[in-house]
Amino acid sequence: MKPTSSPEEARRLASDIRVFASNCSMHGVGHIFAPGSLSLRRGMWAVAVVLSVVTFLYQVAGRVRYYREYHHQTALDERESHQLVFPAVTLCNINPLRRSRLTPNDLHWAGAALLGLDPAEHATFLRSLGRPPAPPGFMPSPTFDMAQLYDRAGHSLDDMLLDCRFRGEPCGPENFTMVFTRMGKCYTFNSGTDGAELLTTIRGGIGNGLDLMLDVQQDEYLPVWKDDDETPFEVGIKVQIHSQEEPPIIDQLGLGVSPGFQTFISCQQQQLSFLPPPWGDCSSVSLNPNYEPEPSDPLGSPSSSPPYSLMGCRLVCETRYVARKCGCRMMYMPGGAPVCSPQQYKDCAHPAIDAMLRKDACTCPNPCASTRYAKELSMVRMPSRSAARFLSRKLNRSEAYIAENVLALEVFFEALNYETVEQKKAYEMSELLGDIGGQMGLFIGASLLTILEILDYLCEVFQDKVLGYFWNRRHSQRHSSTNLLQEGLGGHRTQVPQLSLGPSPALCSVPEDLPPLPVLSPRLSRRPTAPATLSLGSRPAVCVPGAPPWHPGHV
Repeated sequence: MKPTSSPEEARRLASDIRVFASNCSMHGVGHIFAPGSLSLRRGMWAVAVVLSVVTFLYQVAGRVRYYREYHHQTALDERESHQLVFPAVTLCNINPLRRSRLTPNDLHWAGAALLGLDPAEHATFLRSLGRPPAPPGFMPSPTFDMAQLYDRAGHSLDDMLLDCRFRGEPCGPENFTMVFTRMGKCYTFNSGTDGAELLTTIRGGIGNGLDLMLDVQQDEYLPVWKDDDETPFEVGIKVQIHSQEEPPIIDQLGLGVSPGFQTFISCQQQQLSFLPPPWGDCSSVSLNPNYEPEPSDPLGSPSSSPPYSLMGCRLVCETRYVARKCGCRMMYMPGGAPVCSPQQYKDCAHPAIDAMLRKDACTCPNPCASTRYAKELSMVRMPSRSAARFLSRKLNRSEAYIAENVLALEVFFEALNYETVEQKKAYEMSELLGDIGGQMGLFIGASLLTILEILDYLCEVFQDKVLGYFWNRRHSQRHSSTNLLQEGLGGHRTQVPQLSLGPSPALCSVPEDLPPLPVLSPRLSRRPTAPATLSLGSRPAVCVPGAPPWHPGHV
């Protein structure tokens, strides 16, 4: 039967480099640490393995460096759909306030800010509106709200909307949501606010979208009193087509639609997907227009914020800038800051916004996911001569009024296919691991399990060499301390010499050729580590501990 090895011997075998090399799955290691003396063959194998490992590490470093550069690529694709969500359509009359709704109180507070009027010009301006001047003893209101002014004096959709159809079905003002913009009071179709269901379309082309007929109400336009940056010279409607997630920035991105024309806007949906850092620079975190976080609701959950969008980020940036410069916000801006007074509009808010737009002070990253619409416009004159009389009877307006005030607008999808623009990682983690595995197999013939073998061998070496060294050192110290204790105890016993007659006496062996001696003189040695001796004349007898007792008859 083959004897089993002790745990110490097994550990020494596991930490032996030759034993490890003979069992390692890495190519070439067994040839380097083969039994025998050093030879040219073993040296060549060592050089080959070292060169392979260096080449492997160089390739791995290049792949890791390329991965940490976080490259991305953009993929453009076109997909088909059986149904698309119809975009939000925002409409604004270019004229912000109706002349028939202005009062002397409005001119007192907002005349200088909105129209550039001096107080001495109020009476003349009211006469140009066909309104009587302020009566004697007129007293303005103690406070004034710009948002209430635009809500009261802005154009009403009930008066502007002559006809509305979506996918051939009638619609009306109830399908629109009032919203404030920099152009004043505007209206958004299919806004999706307050949990309203978003409208969809299942076909493309004319007749399968939004069809509107609007009256711009030129007779309500304010007279051009002074030529300044805020004075509108145009007539018509501004239109912006956008997704439900982003607010309308219609003064910058709106399309102009003129009366006397029927305008067709063909749209194609584009879905954009960008990567966050470090591959890209997109963001999906909504910004708070207030400097301080908004208070939570009674249940403790934070107040909801709209999803992040590029236009929303710019609007929040403008809000913060105006609030910091002027201590207030304009009526269309979000947040909890107070609405600016007319004087603040004139002296601070409008100049601040214009300065921001000129120097492009807002830095907003692209949203990680967004929807935009490519648009194509075409138009034809309306009404025709044959249709003018019919529309005059239908709308109860003169033909001249219709030609100067009425417009038609159709917004529809060109087709139900849409484009996707998607940023993708050019080099994934799985590709990095695949490249490392391929280089490892090509140059050193190893795998992930080989790395585990090397780690296991290093653990055995550590346990045998390092931990074994400290264990042996501790064991030797304990053994030496035990010997010192025994020596101390032995020295104490020699102070009182006594002959031990216990169960294990010392055996004193005497050479057989000695004659019997009548006198036995025992002498104990005072060296505690030397064996006890019995002096028998000139030749001593050696006493062996643990031997049977001696008596004279043994000689």
